[in-house]
Amino acid sequence: MKEAFRDQRISGAKLVFIGKINLILEEYGLEGYTLTLRQLYYQLVARGIIENKTSEYSRLGRILVIARMNGLIDWSAIEDRIRQPYVPYWVTGIKGAIADTVRQYRLDRQKGQENYIEVWTEKDAVSNVLKRVTRHFHIRLMVNRGYSSCSAMKEAYERLDLTLSEGQHPVIIYVGDHDPSGLDMVRDIKERLEEFGAILRVKHVALTREQVEEIKPPPNPAKITDPRAKWYIAEHGPQSWELDALKPSSLESIVRKQVEYYVNLDIFQGMIEKEKEDKNRMRRSFRDE
Repeated sequence: MKEAFRDQRISGAKLVFIGKINLILEEYGLEGYTLTLRQLYYQLVARGIIENKTSEYSRLGRILVIARMNGLIDWSAIEDRIRQPYVPYWVTGIKGAIADTVRQYRLDRQKGQENYIEVWTEKDAVSNVLKRVTRHFHIRLMVNRGYSSCSAMKEAYERLDLTLSEGQHPVIIYVGDHDPSGLDMVRDIKERLEEFGAILRVKHVALTREQVEEIKPPPNPAKITDPRAKWYIAEHGPQSWELDALKPSSLESIVRKQVEYYVNLDIFQGMIEKEKEDKNRMRRSFRDE
């Protein structure tokens, strides 16, 4: 919803730019995506509307504030993945609690599968895109925000080891930036979990060099200050690419394809049908009381 809290005079050039922003936001909104500031920035760069420069990123942030405060951009079209308030669960009464129970009822959709899958990413900014896949398949999503902590790795090992003892093969599907640290995290995750004793496969599905060459996202200079820069530049050259530069639909498609590769879809669909039967039974039971 567009809602104005200022009546500010805005130049014609800014209005044209805001119009281009709205076209991008509306395009992705029709597909059901809400963009972060960084995702919007890369879409503008990819379309040649702005240059890939830190100063342009800062300018975009300032213009978005002006546009939204003056009612020119829908407030719900941009999301802030970090600054989210926490509200304890509540209902209006027993009837609402029962309706919530039925609506939220889920079985373990990985039960009976040969593989146990988790999706890991270094970036919280793409988590809502990934959740469109992980929610459906009932897969754990792990957002590390960079390199994972020792505590989180120990907890992950215990989780993965339990699934192994139950006869499943643990698989981590990883997505991250194509830069020195982003690529090194694939090694880091596998080696640190194996140090605890985990037996698993870590599958790097994005952002890969092949995807960079195919999609041609806007490049950034490789971070020279990164301790891994020397190796990265020798292997890939002086440019790096961010995961945020992928279209949300492309990232979702990449992850969904990989998940479906490891999932027995017949067993999965059986769990979906069981959920539906259970929900119908619950509804009938509540109506009879």
